[in-house]
Amino acid sequence: MTGAVPDPQLMANAVELACRAPSVHNSQPWHWIAEGPQLKLFFEPHRVPHATDISGREAVISCGAVLDHLRVAMAAAGWHAEIAHFPNPNDLDHLATVDFAPIDFVTDAHRARADAILRRRTDRLPFAPPPNWAEFEPALRSTVDTELAVLHVLPDSARPQLAEASRLTESLRRYDSYYHAELEWWTAPFEVSDGVPYSTLVSPGERERVEIARAFPAGEHPDRRPEVDHDQSKILALSTYSDSRRDALGCGEVLSNVLLEATMAGLATCTLSHLTELEASRAILRALIGGSDDPQLLIRIGVVPALGDVPPATPRRPLSDVLEIRG
Repeated sequence: MTGAVPDPQLMANAVELACRAPSVHNSQPWHWIAEGPQLKLFFEPHRVPHATDISGREAVISCGAVLDHLRVAMAAAGWHAEIAHFPNPNDLDHLATVDFAPIDFVTDAHRARADAILRRRTDRLPFAPPPNWAEFEPALRSTVDTELAVLHVLPDSARPQLAEASRLTESLRRYDSYYHAELEWWTAPFEVSDGVPYSTLVSPGERERVEIARAFPAGEHPDRRPEVDHDQSKILALSTYSDSRRDALGCGEVLSNVLLEATMAGLATCTLSHLTELEASRAILRALIGGSDDPQLLIRIGVVPALGDVPPATPRRPLSDVLEIRG
């Protein structure tokens, strides 16, 4: 099979699946170019929510997640992704170029991981505690590329400090009209191809039961998941060794891995980035994880009760908007 290349339609299907990756405010700040047997990933600065993500760091993390999702999608289709990160030193918006080599055998695990892309949701409601965490945590850690990011599992005793950091972030932004206007814009009441739909927002009563969360505009829902009277999730943090664009991209790849591992284990997840957007709250998180690493984001992991509401799939931009085919 020397010289074999993936079919263009297969690559397009993989890109469409990969674009189910989470992104800051569901902004989807990526653009793919298919050129012959290669896929190239580009960062789209004009899609960055600048009041939230001043430096664009969270948007690059989002692009790392879509890059790893592509790796997963192509593996399920029988192709190994060979990724060159930042192949053009004169264009740092060119995040990656991906070549492909055939895989000898596609396992059930490859397929299950790709299926998890479609099942994963960002769930902002309270979680019940994850069962069998002592067995799941080492299995999760074994899948993390520690050259890209460090995974921290924060003790339950840290929750009051995390909650205080969350409140501090909101307090410092209380009068930031630019920030609040941007949140309103990304949570428009009508369904579009990007942004956070109203169906995934929480009501004021539901918000009170999740003490570590971004304060999005309140949704108008009846009280959901009442049997979980307060959030009992495990709180994970991802940090990097420095704060470069390369670090952010790698963190996004690890984020994708963690979310898909949790989804395959039947666990619910919610990614949180608001605590790392302002230095005051980021410093609290840095002290909690110890060392001098740069905290990038938090992840809540828990269980949705059997009869609990699972959020609907959020919208995505059409494939024609995110994939350009050349040659």
